[in-house]
Amino acid sequence: MNEETKPEVVETPVSETTDVALPNFAEKTLAELSSLFQDLTQSVDRMKRSKEAEAIKAAFYKLLSREKTAAGEDGLISDDPVSEEEAAESPLSAIEAAFKSLYADYKKERAEFNRQQEAEREENLTRKQAVIEELKALVENQEDMKDAFPKFREIQDRWREIGPVPQQNFRDINDTYQHYVEQFYDLVQINRELRDLDFKKNLEAKTAFCEAAEKLSEDEDVIAAFKELQKLHEQWKDLGPVAREYRDAIWERFRAATAVINKRYQAHFEGVKEQQAENLSKKQALCEKVEAIAAQEITSSSQWNTLSKEIEALQAEWRTIGFATRKDNQKIYERFRAACDAFFEHKRLFYSEFKDSMNENMDKKLSIVEQAEALKDSTAWKETTEKIIELQKQWKEIGAVPRKKSEALWKRFRSACDAFFAERDKHGRPENDFYANLRAKKALIAEIEAYEHAGAEEDRAAREAFVERWNAIGFVPFKEKEAVGEAYKAALQAKFPSFKGGRREAAPRSERRPLTEKDRLVQKFHQLQQDIQTYENNIGFFGLSKGAETLKAQMQERIDAAKEELLALRDKIRQMDQAETEE
Repeated sequence: MNEETKPEVVETPVSETTDVALPNFAEKTLAELSSLFQDLTQSVDRMKRSKEAEAIKAAFYKLLSREKTAAGEDGLISDDPVSEEEAAESPLSAIEAAFKSLYADYKKERAEFNRQQEAEREENLTRKQAVIEELKALVENQEDMKDAFPKFREIQDRWREIGPVPQQNFRDINDTYQHYVEQFYDLVQINRELRDLDFKKNLEAKTAFCEAAEKLSEDEDVIAAFKELQKLHEQWKDLGPVAREYRDAIWERFRAATAVINKRYQAHFEGVKEQQAENLSKKQALCEKVEAIAAQEITSSSQWNTLSKEIEALQAEWRTIGFATRKDNQKIYERFRAACDAFFEHKRLFYSEFKDSMNENMDKKLSIVEQAEALKDSTAWKETTEKIIELQKQWKEIGAVPRKKSEALWKRFRSACDAFFAERDKHGRPENDFYANLRAKKALIAEIEAYEHAGAEEDRAAREAFVERWNAIGFVPFKEKEAVGEAYKAALQAKFPSFKGGRREAAPRSERRPLTEKDRLVQKFHQLQQDIQTYENNIGFFGLSKGAETLKAQMQERIDAAKEELLALRDKIRQMDQAETEE
């Protein structure tokens, strides 16, 4: 059997459907899928795009099922038409009804197209069988070979004009035809000149096919080149043989060009597979990242915001990665989508619970505001001060409230507290007039700076007098405390270089009375009392800001710790007093 009957190609007819990589419809919305399907049904080549149509349908119903389930509807999808009542009650059912109607029209048209195609192939099979019978009769009748060759040419022309036959009959009908063509050339004694002329024409045509195949081997579009090569092979089979001395050479030339294209085609898909495997690996890594984020225990809005941005960045990165293998692409996308859905579902639940918590906190703070407003006109200064400070402590322990209510509640609470403390300070002791104390201390600093030296003893006495007077002045506003203290130390240091840290010079060691343990405890007790009073008086001067809330929290911690220590010191001092009495 020579090359004319066994070419190295797949002997199957060209399919009506185009075998190309389909887009990733899984990331489309219902509206986008419906629009894509409608565009497909209106295209000229719609009957050749049945695989794409089915892929769009599968993606549409999978997404529709998920969205129905998420909306609390029945996620099951049937092929039954959607009733008008269902479509009116649910937007998703309306979308489903429109798509089903569109798909039904396409399916009906496709069925009719396939029926027509099948009928045409059956008719073509019958026609080709008739042509073979004519060719067979021509081969078997060797009486008048002069008229046989033109008849043979006419039979070949009619054979080429007939379209495709059913796929299951293609190989048999083609082999039978080639068998009788070979018999015609090899077994029947025809006119030598006509035979040689036909061989020459066939050689010219096959040489042109070789040149076309060789040119295709340089085409950058490997897939298109491979498809064109299949067409060349189909046409090659329809041509008759060439002279025996050229048969092997011309076939080897055509086969060599075919081998180059086939090798490039295979290498292309191997490269595609490698890229798809790499894409799968990248997508698996993104899935693991999203799953790790979704598994975290998140307790604050700032964490949710930060991690939401990370998820969005990972989703953007996902879109830059190409397809994975066909069997894995949908699975890996569903895994990624499930992890993202889990994260955002947890976020939704968190904010739902957070909203309930904020409403509860708002009720608590409103209760505190009402208590503060009820106390603001009280003249029981000490008792009410303790109550309001306790309310302030409770206020800080309560969590967030809705933002649109937060500012108004805080202003009411602050206003009530300020009103009480302002009135209390008017009726308080003079030493608690903080701004008057500030003015007194600034005046004393000016006096120190204006002091003129009068001798060692006089200077020492003056310095001690300045220290005594400074210590006798009460507290100043908290925000001024550090600055005025530094100014005081600087003034004393400049006038009296031997001054150390603002304390009076210690008496000679021989004149000191050693402090007892009780003395030290009493000193510490009084110091803690002063510290607590300072903290409680100045905590109300912090403004409404994020930083101020932090400072007030720190100050309250100091107050609580000092009060605990104060109670412990008081117990120790009482125990010492009791021991002294017993002695």
